[in-house]
This record gives sequence, C-alpha cells and structure tokens, in this order.
Amino acid sequence: MRVLAFSDLHLSRRHARALVEASGEADLVIGAGDFCHVREGLDEAMSLLEGVAAPMVVVPGNSETVEELRAAALPGTTVLHGEGVKVEGLQLFGLGGGIPVTPFGDWSFDLTEDEAAEMLDRCTGADLLITHSPPKGIADVTSRGVSVGSTAIRDAIARLQPALAVCGHVHDCWGQEGRIGDSRVVNLGPGPNWFNL
Repeated sequence: MRVLAFSDLHLSRRHARALVEASGEADLVIGAGDFCHVREGLDEAMSLLEGVAAPMVVVPGNSETVEELRAAALPGTTVLHGEGVKVEGLQLFGLGGGIPVTPFGDWSFDLTEDEAAEMLDRCTGADLLITHSPPKGIADVTSRGVSVGSTAIRDAIARLQPALAVCGHVHDCWGQEGRIGDSRVVNLGPGPNWFNL
C-alpha cells in the first residue's frame, strides 16, 4: 500500500496544495495532528484538504481536540484517538494530543503519560502507529536541546513493533527518524512523506 503522510499542517495553504496534488498517487493518506493553530481555524484547515483523493486517517494534535476534529473532519475521514482501524488489511492505531502535557497552557489538547499509556494498552497489534507526539529519544529535541517525547509512546512501539510509527509535534525535528527495535519512527512535518507498507 502506498501511504502519503504528514503532520503539523497549521493552516499552510502551500503544504495543503502539495498534499492534495500528491494524494492522487496514494492508497491512503495519514494526518498526524495539528491541522489548525492554537484551536483556531480547523474548519478552514479541513477545507484546504478537500481535494484529497484517497481515504484519510487522522489523529488530533495538541492544536485541536478529538471532539473538534471529529466535528470538522471531511466525509470519509477516520479520526483515531486511542483506537484502531483496518484499511485494506493494514492494521492502524492512533493516539493524538500533546504527550506528555505541554507547557502551552489551557488551549493545548494534552495527555499525561499515564493517560497515554492506558489508551495505548488497548492496542494489541499494529502495522502502522500514528501519534501526534514523538516517542522519547527519537526526533523529539526542541531548539533549546530538550527531549520532550513520550515514554508511553516509546514503550508502546517497543511492545507492538509496528513496521512504521509516524508522529509530528516537535517542529525542530521534522524529517528526522530513528528505530525502536524493528520499528521505523518518522517525525513527518507538513510536506508529503511517502511510505510503502
């Protein structure tokens, strides 16, 4: 399956155009959160993606709640948050939000490590794990040199060993990747990222 994946669109018209154009060659499109900015403009962000030509599976970022994303999602889009779905034989599991809790304040949709671990424990197997936040120690270092990834996500990847785990959230690490056991972990960013699964 040819998978097109992105994160942290943040209302970027330029990136949305590139994603819509690229989607014609995709079997599946993955959005790993932060479609809008600071809980504003989610409907506009979804309208920018209206031309996506493949089924889309998304998780909320910390810039939108799961309820807001489900209300705004385009027809045919699957929103995951602590749950999985099978697409053409491929098992996906998704978890959104900022993990651990961010310092951004009340607007940010965040989970504690314990909340995230409880939700990730529901997953018994996945070929593709979609999270907004990165796992601790991979593609998770801010411009100030601080590792802000999630131990719960790292533990889940180590346990589940998905072929691919995608994330976003830490803008300074867009395009970076690493491995946890046999699992490839990629911090996506807003441009088109291609994977064959």
